[in-house]
Amino acid sequence: MSEDHKKQLETQLWNIANELRGKMDADEFRDYILGFIFFKYLSEKMHIYADEVLKDDGLQFVDLNPDDATDAEYLDAVREEALGKLGYFLMPNELFSEIAKRGNKKAVDQSNFIIEDLTAILNNIEQSTMGTDSEDDFGNLFEDLDLNSTKLGKTVDARNSLIAKVLAHLDKIDFKLQDTESDVLGDAYEYLIAQFASGAGKKAGEFYTPQQVSKVLAKLVTLGKDKIKSVYDPTCGSSSLLLRVAKETNVAQFFGQELNRTTYNLARMNMILHDVHYKRFDIRQEDTLEKPQHFDQKFEAIVANPPFSANWSANDLFLGDERFSHYGKLAPKSKADYAFVQHMLYHLDEQGTMAVVLPHGALFRGAAEGHIREFIIKEKNELDAVIGLPANIFYGTSIPTCIMVFKKCRPNDQDILFIDASQEFEKVKTQNYLTEEHVNKIINTYQTRENVDKYAYVASLKEVEENDYNLNIPRYVDTFEEEEPVDLEAVSQELKQLNQDITEVDKEIEGYCQELNLNTPF
Repeated sequence: MSEDHKKQLETQLWNIANELRGKMDADEFRDYILGFIFFKYLSEKMHIYADEVLKDDGLQFVDLNPDDATDAEYLDAVREEALGKLGYFLMPNELFSEIAKRGNKKAVDQSNFIIEDLTAILNNIEQSTMGTDSEDDFGNLFEDLDLNSTKLGKTVDARNSLIAKVLAHLDKIDFKLQDTESDVLGDAYEYLIAQFASGAGKKAGEFYTPQQVSKVLAKLVTLGKDKIKSVYDPTCGSSSLLLRVAKETNVAQFFGQELNRTTYNLARMNMILHDVHYKRFDIRQEDTLEKPQHFDQKFEAIVANPPFSANWSANDLFLGDERFSHYGKLAPKSKADYAFVQHMLYHLDEQGTMAVVLPHGALFRGAAEGHIREFIIKEKNELDAVIGLPANIFYGTSIPTCIMVFKKCRPNDQDILFIDASQEFEKVKTQNYLTEEHVNKIINTYQTRENVDKYAYVASLKEVEENDYNLNIPRYVDTFEEEEPVDLEAVSQELKQLNQDITEVDKEIEGYCQELNLNTPF
């Protein structure tokens, strides 16, 4: 039933988004539709929890009147309980269903203007957390929902009408939050994020890693583990990659950092909506390389899809930074790929595993990057595997990419596994896509760690050294397909026959030219 409900929910939510977004860009309307879904989630969660708290007293949350002294005491008790359990509080008249009703009233004597009320409610959710443990997780969470933006309509009435329509459509959908065995809404939210990403072009890379790539990364860092203490993503986007790890094993704590403010808000919403308690995640907003926010912490699993070949300051002062100082060189200003790798290795626990997506150039570029790559392999011996992915697998870019897997304590410390999965994919519209079969083949090959003809090769460290630490996959995995042997005698006979045929045709043309009293063209 949950799979059917999930598909139904995905379709309903995406239809609402398409129907109501008008001429707005996908990434602009995304913030509104995801924000409203999140508000409905918080509201329903609050409603369910409050009714549970009040059950023994035979009361319903929506029936409590804050102007009644007795009811006000009950509300205070519910508030205290909710702030500890949920991390936030909503009054009965602030619930999503109530504001949706007000926005769609037809009575002449009652206003259906809700923009100011809705703005106040979203602000109240954030204010309710002030001074509590959840303050950092809810602070400014709704700041991107500008309900007075002309993108929603040129006039106040037009904006109010659109917002009321969105809320009315969402109000009809049953999120089934009391079904605690499934994560249907969380999966539907991820589906929406993916749909918006596919329509956002180059901007998509800022907040989303394709689900199948996320699955590969998550499986790589959780192999053989039924639980992990912590997972970290230094460029966490919408938190989709972090949450994917939790589908592979039990995760105690989630950590992430994100530069883009809007995406940072989306990341926190995504965590909360997946029912990750606010005490179990620590997502922060800042530049990871320039201003790391989890400096003294080590993590059991690290996953990342950093922006490809991004710019960074490469300030010489970083040569004194513990993350970079051992290497003697910094990644170049115009290509921060190895700066992210160095940052992640610094944060990796001694028994941890790290998997990062990088452009192919990171495998073979020279100068400072070549030096860092050699240091990681020769001095630290922390590179465990290189996996080539198909081109055109990420939204907004067609460049070929790879996954590099690192471990501090490698069971196979005398070799590096190379997998060439670049030719195994399915094409969906303009995008290449990894199927479940492709994902499983990558993971199984990584686990068995054996040579596979034209697909995988276990290279000794000596071989890598002989290749000057160039990790370009074709140097190790031979994908050359032998052509059928050429029968030279048959080709010779065919050429003779062709020449004979040409001579006969030339004679025929010459005859026609003579009949027409024309010079021959040869």
